[in-house]
Amino acid sequence: MTTLFPSTMLLPDGTVPRMLQNFDPALLAQVASEIVECSGNRVTWDDIAGLEHVKSYVEEAIVWPLARPDLFAGLRKPPHCVLLFGPPGTGKTMIARAIASRAQCTFINISSSSLMSKWVGEGEKMVRCLFAVAVVKQPCVVFIDEIDSLLSSRSDGEMDAVRRVKTEFLVQLDGVATKSTDRVLVIGATNRPAELDEAARRRMVGKLYVPLPDRSSRIALLQRLLAPFLHSLGEGDFELLADATKGYSGADLKILGREASMLPLRDGGPNVPCPISKIYFDQVIKHVRPSVAEEEVARYEAWNGLYGTVQVTADV
Repeated sequence: MTTLFPSTMLLPDGTVPRMLQNFDPALLAQVASEIVECSGNRVTWDDIAGLEHVKSYVEEAIVWPLARPDLFAGLRKPPHCVLLFGPPGTGKTMIARAIASRAQCTFINISSSSLMSKWVGEGEKMVRCLFAVAVVKQPCVVFIDEIDSLLSSRSDGEMDAVRRVKTEFLVQLDGVATKSTDRVLVIGATNRPAELDEAARRRMVGKLYVPLPDRSSRIALLQRLLAPFLHSLGEGDFELLADATKGYSGADLKILGREASMLPLRDGGPNVPCPISKIYFDQVIKHVRPSVAEEEVARYEAWNGLYGTVQVTADV
């Protein structure tokens, strides 16, 4: 059975873009399925607490050039590949979606496993297809989570098929937006930046450390989590909780808030809503602990000191 050409890839007049004519419609359909519709679920900078250094870099190096490409050429040419690295649960995926929403771009969220295939040569074709679609759908943000699993350091014992996919991806990274009018941005996210291949690290011009939330960010995250619910926490309570949750990631705080929000229901039942109080947080914080060890944070900070684009001050 012949796979039909994806309708989302057709030009307004119903024809197939010349750049995509030589690709298998099945590959194009697979890439098309990874396109995320951002208009219905927009992520803005206001949804991301703190991380001002990331927002500032993104605005200047990514959003402005995507909005006004005529002003950014030559020495002003923006980076076409950015790495977001840091502990898990710190909002790297949300940052990528915020970039796409902020610049009104097509957002392709693809995993490393989607680019691999058991068939010889299929992985390389998938990589070429991905970048061709990105050019056709520009302005476009291609987000690859856990990019270290795709671009880890090459070794002698590595499977030949995996090596070929890595090589093809690196070649395509070099060729991204070779035309001055192309507006394609590749964003890779990883929790293991030290495992990236040296050639991949060189091609990622912007390397942004996404650290654990600082004190003010933890206050903002906790307030945002509890905003839709009946609670009795005051400003002082949030400050005490922020002090008690130093070292927690955004994901850890979400788990903590969920556990604390369930206790009033267990006390009064679902038909007798009780406000969430700090007492409930004091109870659950004893067993909801941070998921990132201090030793891991030290390794991220050391890597950022060596290769990071922006140096980040320690948590206060």
